[in-house]
Amino acid sequence: MNHEIRRLEPGLYFVATPIGTARDITLRALDILASADVIAAEDTRSMRRLLEIHGVRLGDRPLISYHDHSGAKGRAKLLKLLEEGNSVAYGSEAGTPLIADPGYHLAREAMDAGHNVTSAPGPSAIITALTLAGLPTDAFFFAGFLPNAKGARQSALEAVKAVPGTLVFYESPKRVGAMLRDAAKVLGGERVAVVCRELTKKFEEVRRGTLQSLAEDIGTDALRGEIVVLIDRQGTEEHGEADLEAAVRQALESMSVRDAAESVAKAYNVHKRKIYQLALKLSSEE
Repeated sequence: MNHEIRRLEPGLYFVATPIGTARDITLRALDILASADVIAAEDTRSMRRLLEIHGVRLGDRPLISYHDHSGAKGRAKLLKLLEEGNSVAYGSEAGTPLIADPGYHLAREAMDAGHNVTSAPGPSAIITALTLAGLPTDAFFFAGFLPNAKGARQSALEAVKAVPGTLVFYESPKRVGAMLRDAAKVLGGERVAVVCRELTKKFEEVRRGTLQSLAEDIGTDALRGEIVVLIDRQGTEEHGEADLEAAVRQALESMSVRDAAESVAKAYNVHKRKIYQLALKLSSEE
């Protein structure tokens, strides 16, 4: 038995749950699930199974369903329990609550009512995918699920085309081929991308290539499992050293070295470390 039962202060505890392998849960998450007065879950069956795997007894404690369709009525029930001085643990079916999962409105209303709200961090498909993709992680943009309709999906892709960071999407295994084809059309077929499937599970798979090659490879096949698609940032024209130096000199006239480096790096889509070293050199010459 890995958990400890301890007294929890009244409040709302968001608990990250495994996205695949059950042993990815943290010891603190188990402590909270073992100790909370009330457990709420996006999927009560998945939560019961998780508790059973780790030997956490539910006993006579309430296990309450709360998901996207629970609405104000479901939140009111949990808020009443908080008002009565209970500790309430809430877990998504898989991953971190609020991150493309329910919990946002519950968190806001609990905070507005003055209740303590905290989180036991842990598994996240976004962070796991970024770790395995081999794409830049200095900046990234999570766009969630794209629209189902082709036209709306292409418009959504156009809206994030110039984001200066790695793009991260969740996608249905049935639509990933169409999504990649649309992404190749809108963002450019040579843009590097990665498709992650079934992360942390037995059949984990990571496919790397260009958007065009991945679209052709996957085609119309319906993959199985949870999918995360990552796309590298938009390429930029090569800028000469003289251009970069002039931009840094101008930025240094009104900014610190650190701020000047960050500003120019973002403007020219160049790694910040390179610009920071240049800014240090130029500032020392003055």
